[in-house]
Amino acid sequence: MADRIADRIRAKGLVGELAAEFAGTFILLLFGLGVVAQVVAGGLGGHDSIAWAWGFGVILGVYVAGKISGAHLNPAVTVALAAFGGFSWRKVLPYSLAQTAGAFVAALVVRWNYSEVLDKLDPHHGVSSQGIFSTLPGNGALPVHLWGGFRDQVIGTAILLFCILAVTDLRNTAPAANLAPVVVGFIVVAIGMAWGTDAGYAINPARDFGPRLASFLTGFGHAFRDQYGDLYFWVPIVGPIIGALLGAWLYRVLVGVFLPADETPQPGSLETAVPEHQTA
Repeated sequence: MADRIADRIRAKGLVGELAAEFAGTFILLLFGLGVVAQVVAGGLGGHDSIAWAWGFGVILGVYVAGKISGAHLNPAVTVALAAFGGFSWRKVLPYSLAQTAGAFVAALVVRWNYSEVLDKLDPHHGVSSQGIFSTLPGNGALPVHLWGGFRDQVIGTAILLFCILAVTDLRNTAPAANLAPVVVGFIVVAIGMAWGTDAGYAINPARDFGPRLASFLTGFGHAFRDQYGDLYFWVPIVGPIIGALLGAWLYRVLVGVFLPADETPQPGSLETAVPEHQTA
């Protein structure tokens, strides 16, 4: 009987965590996709506004979900924290699905809201407007192909996880818990400003696949391929997962192993170290 009650409590807790991951990723993508639509289709702003809005989206998404789920908002982060941060492997798939669903719904909202300007920009819904929702090698215009995009996603996500673990590891010089989301947002801004050329810095499978699917279902028939006709959708999924594992491992062997050992747990969220309910 006690085991059954415990299972129900854990299930209820997981529902809340998944709702938080959905909501946090939804908020992140509303700002991220919205700013790209505004720049590309509306002609307002430029590269810097894109980088900053994605960063602000991360900050706000982490504040939305951080207390409940740890605010991963990214399947690559979830996998890396399961491998190196004590996060439960049984939650990896549910978290990833909730994150992707949040990104998908946010993309539908942006697609609906910007429908008039998108139709004016690109009535045939081709490559020129596909980049609003999902990434392309060379941002659809530069001479970067599939494997260049793959390389870029591995490197960019490795940087992301290395830095996230550095600022959320309480054994290190981590910011106060209520400022960690801001610092994580700045990391994303920096990656966008320094690593956005080759593949649009997806660095997040949910951020790319959810909107890619949404755009495909709303008229972008070419959504799963790049401008060269290559099947590209898997690159911002596989590349970030490999990069996240690499970045988390590098943090452990280059920094984490040399930090003083104490009762503070290894990092497992974007807000603070692993909450107790996440290690179950």
